[in-house]
Amino acid sequence: MPRPIAARRLHEIIDSVEAAKSVSVEELAERFGVSRETIRRDLKALAAQGRLDVVHGGALKREIGDPPFAERARENAEGKAAIGRAAAAMVEPGMVALLDSGATTHEIAVALAARPPKDATVILTSLADALLLVRAGLKVVVLGGEVDPDDGATVGLDVISALPRYRIDLAFIGIGGLTPEGDVTVFSRVAAETRAVMLDSARQGFLVADRSKFGRAGSARIAPSRPPSGLIVDVAPPARWKAALKANGIKCIVASNA
Repeated sequence: MPRPIAARRLHEIIDSVEAAKSVSVEELAERFGVSRETIRRDLKALAAQGRLDVVHGGALKREIGDPPFAERARENAEGKAAIGRAAAAMVEPGMVALLDSGATTHEIAVALAARPPKDATVILTSLADALLLVRAGLKVVVLGGEVDPDDGATVGLDVISALPRYRIDLAFIGIGGLTPEGDVTVFSRVAAETRAVMLDSARQGFLVADRSKFGRAGSARIAPSRPPSGLIVDVAPPARWKAALKANGIKCIVASNA
């Protein structure tokens, strides 16, 4: 095949990955009228250039890092709010709940502030969420540490070392991305370790992720010592992804938009 045509195909593959966040070998082969092996070679070449990440059966958009908080908050805001309401409804009077920082977990704080459970305690890292909840009458504990300027939340080893000192009933943990193989990812080793300890510190630990996280892939896996109690989503992931999560011991809980 002439090089200009191959080069144009590579450019169009990148455009497709940027737009859809994930592509399959089968759909690309059909679209361009070439063999699957040709597409696999194209994807490997683009991955070597750092343009995408190759996964079984296709490729994912390569994420350099987590988008800014304001951008994450705007993306699928309705879905995040539904997850927030579903998670907040699990917090019963007298419970101790742990909230990770992030756009989706912020919606859990919003829902808790709207209907604060009696005598509940919330342990968190987000400074803004702490103010929101304490003004709603909840008992609030902020874990100490260095403050991340984007999320406005404490991060680092001080957060990790403090977690085992608390008795936590429920933990709600945000993620950076979910792959078709069921890998739950974030964008740094420290973030992954923090979230794993958060999950392990709670009697029940739940991951939260809206549909915008499907197909994103961070560089680090969240790997707690035991499977999370569930993944709360706004829409069910594709069947293949749901099966992969189930194989990893993670059940999906779809939040109602009502």
